[in-house]
Amino acid sequence: MKAPVQAPLAPAAGPSVRLQGVGLQLGATRILQGIDWQVQPGQVHALVGPNGCGKSSLIKTVLGLMPHEGSVTLHWPGAAPGVLAYVPQAIECDRTLPMTVQDFMACMLQTRPLYWGIRRSVRERIAAALAQVGMAHKAGRRMGDLSGGERQRVLLAQSLAPPAQLVLLDEPMAALDQAGIAVFESLLAAWRQARATVLWVEHDLGAVRRLADHVTALRQGRLLWSRPPAALHDAEVVLQLFARRGPAGAGADADTGTETAASANNPTRAPAEELAA
Repeated sequence: MKAPVQAPLAPAAGPSVRLQGVGLQLGATRILQGIDWQVQPGQVHALVGPNGCGKSSLIKTVLGLMPHEGSVTLHWPGAAPGVLAYVPQAIECDRTLPMTVQDFMACMLQTRPLYWGIRRSVRERIAAALAQVGMAHKAGRRMGDLSGGERQRVLLAQSLAPPAQLVLLDEPMAALDQAGIAVFESLLAAWRQARATVLWVEHDLGAVRRLADHVTALRQGRLLWSRPPAALHDAEVVLQLFARRGPAGAGADADTGTETAASANNPTRAPAEELAA
């Protein structure tokens, strides 16, 4: 059963995002090349492409975490920047670390040390955010004792408090079960209703086709195309995206991944399965 989710309250629409001539090189490896890209405010914009094509690096570049060429501009609608939320693909937690789910959430919501206690107002915000992702009953559990899918739900809850106008998601569905996916889809609908700008890295093309407003495809560190999600109904478009890659070392795809390998071994099978999803 899909958990009911209230829209995060945003005072204004999210920002537009504009990249001009963005490039990224780490050592001898060229990760991103000549990226010119624009995301409209209030849009759920998906990034797709083979593993190793630069999707996560592009998200981290927008976050300001990667030294890059070119410019990244966030144009906020108000006089001051809004709130930005980032949900990584996964986090590792030491099982011996006595940090509960509530403690983890509190680290994002208060500046005073946890050993001074968690403010009542913060506890209330934590409880509300965890309830939105179906994790309220796990507030007292250690982060290290949670499953991968449960930790991913906590990361999604962390993105809700405080409400964000710009949300960056790096494969948020990867560890989720069907119930967790239903929660994520509800959150995505809530962000859209709140007019937040969402940048969403995703491998599930069926989900992208259903849930995104626009899709950008990357391949070997370059922008391949940017189109409405209906483009993913076209088998030729998907085949172009996941076709056999070039020589090793030619761009970011030098780091092979499951999607790239599957498409190379059988260039028609992986895209067909994605289209049927």
